[in-house]
Amino acid sequence: MSTAPQISGITPLTTIDFPDHLACVVYTQGCPLRCGYCQNPHLIPFESGDGAISWGQVLDFLQQRRGLLEAVVFSGGEPTLQPGLRAAMLTAIELGYKVGLHSAGVSARHLAELLGLLDWVGLDVKAPDHLYPQVTGRTHQPGQNRRCLELLLESSTAFECRTTVDWRLLQPDDLLQLAQQLQQQGVQHYALQINHGGHCLDPRLRQPALIDPGQKALLKARLEGIFPHFEWRE
Repeated sequence: MSTAPQISGITPLTTIDFPDHLACVVYTQGCPLRCGYCQNPHLIPFESGDGAISWGQVLDFLQQRRGLLEAVVFSGGEPTLQPGLRAAMLTAIELGYKVGLHSAGVSARHLAELLGLLDWVGLDVKAPDHLYPQVTGRTHQPGQNRRCLELLLESSTAFECRTTVDWRLLQPDDLLQLAQQLQQQGVQHYALQINHGGHCLDPRLRQPALIDPGQKALLKARLEGIFPHFEWRE
């Protein structure tokens, strides 16, 4: 019998986590990265905390929402590292749901095992390669992330790349460098997600940081010119 994924919570209804679908989001426990702007630091340890729920509870929920929800998005944490994720996805598919994934692209091997089941992927691309350690606290992730992107580009799975931005960690020129790299690789859908502080892992990032409105407008215009589909998410 396969191991059930460790689940730490669920968003029962969302219209923004799987494009053009009514979905729920299932959050798995555990992430190897240490992004300072992380809004869910309680999901970083691989041991479930007090808020954990069982996969059986999630399954009951999915059975009750058949015909009302269209998709299940597995998020985290980093869901691809859950040994029971593939079986959980298969169960969701058997119930009639489409399956989405939010991933930081930390393991190309694990993503490859899931690709045939996925209808949509949101791939976090954290920074240009030389700034990955500054943003994630880890030194060996750029290569894995790049390989995950290559797998998505080689597949028929719909996906977007997105970057969470704190202006103390990334500057407009850094984002343009990253965008040009992604464009050259063939990315069509890209989004920026702005950190506005709050319950960040790094206390120094819990107050919002702003950039000059002129810089913001120029960056937005240049990114809109690079990608056929671009979103600036405040």
